[in-house]
Amino acid sequence: MTEAPEDEARVPLRDQVHDELQARISDGRLRPGDRIFEQELAIEFGISRVPVREAIRMLQSGGMVEVRPRRRGVFVRSLDRQQLVELFDVREALEALAARLAAERCDSADVERLGELATRAREALDSADTDAMSEANTEFHDKLVAVSRNDLLASMLEPLHGRLAALFRLNLEPERVCGEHEELYAAIASGNAERAAEIAQSHVRASRTMVLDRMVH
Repeated sequence: MTEAPEDEARVPLRDQVHDELQARISDGRLRPGDRIFEQELAIEFGISRVPVREAIRMLQSGGMVEVRPRRRGVFVRSLDRQQLVELFDVREALEALAARLAAERCDSADVERLGELATRAREALDSADTDAMSEANTEFHDKLVAVSRNDLLASMLEPLHGRLAALFRLNLEPERVCGEHEELYAAIASGNAERAAEIAQSHVRASRTMVLDRMVH
């Protein structure tokens, strides 16, 4: 991070640290309950503690970490059942909107890319490559949001995806997820905005059930 390339040099240090920590939380390198040490991160990145502290505040405002005064530290936030329900409530509404807008605003290149990602996920599922399937499914969601062409919507969905990403890595229903993505792709490709929103809403509800059922067992 000290010797950042020219294109990265324009990105504030706090944003670089924020993005790296968010990625570590999303992919499971940092797990719920893990402690984050400012000084260790500052040494690792070769920077002062100020941008690290600012990055942690950004993560805190996004709900990904929490400060525990009694333990005098910052920890990756664990989600209880009620918090998960609230996250899925909001995600359901926003994903349905993203799908509707994507169906209305997509062009042929967008449709082609979504189709490629849905196919890639299916091929990975057929070959039992869970990592490749998870990556393709994540890219499918990211592309769908990008196709909605609504920056505010994208900024609202990003922290939700970040907080749920670790849970979605343990996908217990890969066939369902791939099938629903294929249905969603077909609706968007045909420009059927209402159908796309309906599928997206159902998709989030099924994922909610999968995650909450896992908490019980």
